[in-house]
Amino acid sequence: MEEMLRVGVFANTHGVRGEIKVFPTTDDVTRFKKLKKIYLDKGTEKMELEIASVKYFKNMVILKFKGIDNINDIEKYKGKDLLIERKQAVKLEEDEYFICDIIGASVVTEEGDNIGTLTEVLKTGANDVYVVEKKDGGEVLIPVIDDCVLDLDFDEKIVTVRLMAGMMD
Repeated sequence: MEEMLRVGVFANTHGVRGEIKVFPTTDDVTRFKKLKKIYLDKGTEKMELEIASVKYFKNMVILKFKGIDNINDIEKYKGKDLLIERKQAVKLEEDEYFICDIIGASVVTEEGDNIGTLTEVLKTGANDVYVVEKKDGGEVLIPVIDDCVLDLDFDEKIVTVRLMAGMMD
């Protein structure tokens, strides 16, 4: 399981005093108010940042960090992920999971045939959709409904599915 979870992406700077606009990738954007620190994924390392203030503007979160008071100190990290430690994550209800915990899982049919690898989860509103890269190329879309997704094994990273007619076409 991933030890760090992405909660946002540094979208742009805001003003000249080191504030940044964050595109949130968490279901609960108010959680930024509860965070004391966050990690900026620089690629080769993660930089710990202490949150000084949080504001909201349209669909974005505006963060100010302690010790960063100039646009030049932060703008070079635009496009980078903002992470938290798993222990800082929201508590999950029964049958809930973090998407990062199933990305890369093998997707198999109820008969045991390996279809491919789960590469993405699409949020459609009605239900999520798993994007599975097939072993022979291409992809298959599997709706996350009880009739199709039969089991999620997080330890083995295996998703067991029932394919409906026409899904593999």
